[in-house]
Order: sequence, then C-alpha cells, then structure tokens
Amino acid sequence: MTSDAIKQALLESYDRDGGINHLDGVNLPSQDSVAELARDFMHVLFPGYFEDTSLAKKDVPAWLGGLLGKIDRNLYTEVEKALRFARHPGPADHARRITTELLAQLPAIRRVVQTDVTAAFAGDPAAKNIEEIILAYPCVLVISLQRIAHVLYHQGVPLLPRMLTEYGHERTGVDIHPGARIGTHFFIDHCVGVVIGETTTIGNHVKLYQGVTLGAKSFDVDGAGNPVKGGKRHPDIGDHVTIYAHATILGGDTHIGAGSVIGGNVWLLQSTPPNSVAYYKGDDLIIRERQKQEALIMEPGDFAI
Repeated sequence: MTSDAIKQALLESYDRDGGINHLDGVNLPSQDSVAELARDFMHVLFPGYFEDTSLAKKDVPAWLGGLLGKIDRNLYTEVEKALRFARHPGPADHARRITTELLAQLPAIRRVVQTDVTAAFAGDPAAKNIEEIILAYPCVLVISLQRIAHVLYHQGVPLLPRMLTEYGHERTGVDIHPGARIGTHFFIDHCVGVVIGETTTIGNHVKLYQGVTLGAKSFDVDGAGNPVKGGKRHPDIGDHVTIYAHATILGGDTHIGAGSVIGGNVWLLQSTPPNSVAYYKGDDLIIRERQKQEALIMEPGDFAI
C-alpha cells in the first residue's frame, strides 16, 4: 500500500472502530509529563541520590525551591487535565487545592518512605549499605511512587494516580494499585511479579517476596453481566507478616493474622489466625500455630521459596 492509502485506511478506521479514539475531547494527562513528575518526586524524596553532580548542603534550599516550583506547575497541569476529563466542576480551583495539599504531605511521605528503606536494609543480608538500597533496589521506586499516588487517589483524582504507579510498574514489574493501603516498614524482596489490588490493606513491618499476588477471588456482576465497580475484593494483611515467593492470597474477606508466615506457592482463599504458618505438605494445605522464633525448614513436598 502507498502511504496515502495507509493514511486513508487509518482515517476510515478512526471513524469505524470506536472505543480507542480520543478526538475532539479534553486533553488527557501526558505520559511524558507524568514520567517527569515521577522522577522529580524521587529527587525530592531522596535529595542528592539521583543528581548528575554532587549536591552541596548549602545549595539545597535553592535547588529544592526550583524543583518544588517545577513539580507544582506540572502537577497542577496534569491534575487539572484529569479533572476536566472527569467533568469535575471548577477543575482549575480544585486542581490548585489538590496540588497544594499533596506537596504539603511530602515531608510526612518521606518519613514513611524512610521506614521502607530501613526495612529493606534490615530484611536483606546481601545489602551492604543504605546507598545500595536507594540506588539499586527497585522496591524503593515502586513503593515510594505508590505512596504519593495513594494521596491523589484519595483526593479523587482520576487517571493520574494509576499513571504514576504504572510508571513504577513498567520499571520494576511490580503492580501496586494506588488504592492499596500500606503501613510502615514495607519491603518487597527481589521486587518482580508482585500484584497488590486496589482494596488490599497491608499492616506494618510486612515483607513480600517475588511473585506474590494479593488479589480478588471474584467480583459481583450486574444484570447485564458487567463487573460491579468498587467493593472490598482484596485481602487484609496484618502486622509483621512474611509472604514467600509466588504465594497467592485472594478475597476481600481473607485476613492474614499478625505475625503469620505464608509459605511459597501457597494458594490461599481463607483467613489465617495470628501467629500462624501456612504451607503445603504434599497436596495438603497446612495452617498451624507458629512457634516463637520458628524458622521455616523446607522438606520434600513443602513450599518452595
């Protein structure tokens, strides 16, 4: 086909094949701008770590002022686009309030993110120093951006929170919905293939390994067979829980009790009491009380880490 013929065929496709066109509509948030915002947020959270040249302490006030001004302008622009897309009344004024409120929460977000870095260093004997954690552990990026996106999500901003978390997902292979509620000292070891659903709640001092899914068992449908949006669909994870590789925990009424350990490859659709251990022995799922300071020992037929 000639280039003119290809162009004409695409134009006809735009008229014929609806659902994936967004023409003559309001501007949508820009993926490039959101990616730039994500990078700028990481600079604010971890000053001196991602700069091209050394950042002297005496230069921080000027550097930070310029960076916050840039974030303020770009975030306002993208929030305002998202609100216009949702036909929110008074999008400009509302976008200004949302932007100001999020920036005001950055110091508090930093305090929580610091606990995540501490948990990663304490939880991995291979880590040599904090610098290695921040520069080389992908969990830092994906968890930090989720904590920022979570604020926007609860401010009712459409599109933008998910775009921020997808920036982290694309780079780490970890998919954390911005709606998930996550406590302090959260660590994802190896940080690939993890999925955490929208209505998940995670307590403090929780450690996940690669491939863990905290997902939905099922969802309600309406009379036409379409999924009913909203509702509690994902599990609750208590404090001081460890979930080993490729475990799958499903359901909005599933609760993992505090202090529990879930073995690798476990498929779990039921709650576990506090201080319990869940693992497979042959084809049987075993859930039993965890002994104090118990180490989990692999045997043939048991879970794999």
